[in-house]
Amino acid sequence: MSLAKSDIVAAASRIAGLVRRTPCLRLQELEHGSQLWAKCENLQYVGAFKARGAMNAASQLSEDERQRGLITYSSGNHAQAVALAAKRFGVSAVIAMPEDAPAVKVASVRELGATIHFAGTTSPERKTVAEDIVRTTGGTMIEPFDHPHTICGQGTATLEMLEQLEQRGASISTLVVPVGGGGLLAGACLAAQGSGLRIVTVEPEGCDSMRQSLAAGELCSVNPGPTIADGLKPTTVGKLNFEIARAYQPESVTVTDSELSLALVTLLTRCRLLVEPSGAAPLAAVMAGKLEDHGEGVGLLLSGGNVAPELVAELLSRVIG
Repeated sequence: MSLAKSDIVAAASRIAGLVRRTPCLRLQELEHGSQLWAKCENLQYVGAFKARGAMNAASQLSEDERQRGLITYSSGNHAQAVALAAKRFGVSAVIAMPEDAPAVKVASVRELGATIHFAGTTSPERKTVAEDIVRTTGGTMIEPFDHPHTICGQGTATLEMLEQLEQRGASISTLVVPVGGGGLLAGACLAAQGSGLRIVTVEPEGCDSMRQSLAAGELCSVNPGPTIADGLKPTTVGKLNFEIARAYQPESVTVTDSELSLALVTLLTRCRLLVEPSGAAPLAAVMAGKLEDHGEGVGLLLSGGNVAPELVAELLSRVIG
C-alpha cells in the first residue's frame, strides 16, 4: 500500500473530535539562537500520541470487526490508546503487555477497562501472545506501529504542528522525532512530504534499530540494552515504517540515559512540562549537541507524558542533587 500526505490529511479529518489538538509551544526558556517549538503530545488523551493511531485504526473497522474486540501488544502507551478506543466505541480490548511494564501504564490500561495478558519483556514475545489471542477469540488486531492506519494516525501530530506554526507565522527547518517502532517517524515523513523539512530521528544508545537500518539500507534487529526510555526499545522497527523513512532519508542520532534524564528534568523545572523519558528524547538530542545545524527553528515531538512519580523524583534528585 502506497501512502502519501493526503492519507495523513484524511486521517486528521477522521479522528477530529476523537483526539486532542495538542498545544504547540515555543520553549523560549531553552533557546540559544534558533527558535525551539514543542508539540505537546504528553497532553494528548492517555498521555501520548498513540491515541491518534489507535483512533484512526479503530475508526476504519467495520462494526462487526470492532464488536469482536480489539487486540494489541504494547509496552504501555499504545495499550492505553487501544483501551481508550475500545471504551469510546463501546467494545472490549485485550492487550499483551511486558512483565516489566511501568505500573503507571498498567494501572491506566486497567482503569480504561481492558484485560491485560503479561508476556515476557520483548516486543516479539508480546506479539506472539497477542496473535494467539486473536486466533482464540476472533478479535481484531490493532497494530502498534507497522500498519498504514496506525502510521497515518500518528502522522497527524506532525501535520497539526506544521499547521499550528503556519497559523502563528512561524516555521521550523528541523523536526526531531523519537523512534521506537517507527510509526511516529513514518507518519512525520509522510506529513512533511514536499516541505523540505529536515527530520532527525533519536533513539536511546543500544536501542537504535532505525539508525542501524538506515545506515545499512536494510532492516536491522538489535538486542535492546537497558534504558529508562521504555517506549523506545523494540528489537526492530516496523518494515513499512523503515521503508517510508528510508525514502525520506532522515538523519539519525542516539542519546544516553543521562542525557534523557537531564532533558526530562529541564522540561519539568524550566518549562513546567512533564514528559516521560521517551518524550524527552528530542530535547535530549538538542541539549547534547547531537544536531550539527539547528537552522531557523527546531521542532520537538514530545511523544508522551506517562512517567512514574517515583522515577521523576529519582531523576530530580540525581540531576539537581
